[in-house]
Amino acid sequence: MSLYELLETSVAQYNRPNFIKDDPIQIPHQFTLLQDVEIMGFWTAVLAWGQRKTIINKCQLLVDLMDNAPYDFICNHQATDLKRFLAFKHRTFNATDTLYFIEFFKQYYQKNVSLETAFSQHLSPTDEHVEKALVGFHELFFSLPAYPQRTRKHVATPARKSACKRLNMFLRWMVRTDNNGVDLGVWKNIKPAQLLCPLDVHVDRVARRYGLITRKQSDFKTVLELTQNLRKFDAEDPVKYDFALFGMGVMGD
Repeated sequence: MSLYELLETSVAQYNRPNFIKDDPIQIPHQFTLLQDVEIMGFWTAVLAWGQRKTIINKCQLLVDLMDNAPYDFICNHQATDLKRFLAFKHRTFNATDTLYFIEFFKQYYQKNVSLETAFSQHLSPTDEHVEKALVGFHELFFSLPAYPQRTRKHVATPARKSACKRLNMFLRWMVRTDNNGVDLGVWKNIKPAQLLCPLDVHVDRVARRYGLITRKQSDFKTVLELTQNLRKFDAEDPVKYDFALFGMGVMGD
């Protein structure tokens, strides 16, 4: 079996609805309102490190704290409603970070309909990939006065050579669309061809095994190398192979 055949077979195996029940993507899948999907998709992606079960439980707690209506809560909460978040914590993400996320969303959605604009406004249709969107979003996210310095570590940027795993995963969720129903595909101004492959430890290990990565580091240039190699198999939708690499890594194939 060629590498192309192996990857295509693995995509078909893991890019299926039954993938959702064990993956953090189930959190934004709970919602139909665009802004709810965006808010919880972004927040879930940012918190996606550690065991998947723990990630899901923590993100579900956030949903519960926002009365199961994230967008409505973000836009209409009172100051006293924020006290319920003071005990929220996931690894190094704490209440300070949580309250800043809420404030950013509140101010952003007062002026914008969709979070997509926060990324797509920095990107042109001719850009090969989403690097400019990632850099621009990071600058926008931390443009509020007196943002907590500690929160910067939770939102990556290529400007710091980060692989931006969580943001690239979030963009995959929002942008990719097919008939399998795993990725949400609610954004239309960023092309699937511009996406970059999320580089977690499972993807990194499997990609190196098959020669898709040769760089010693695991940084943003490594993400570009991996995605460029995946484009050789599907130039229009290279990041679909994230399912194959991640799935083979997690399942130990």
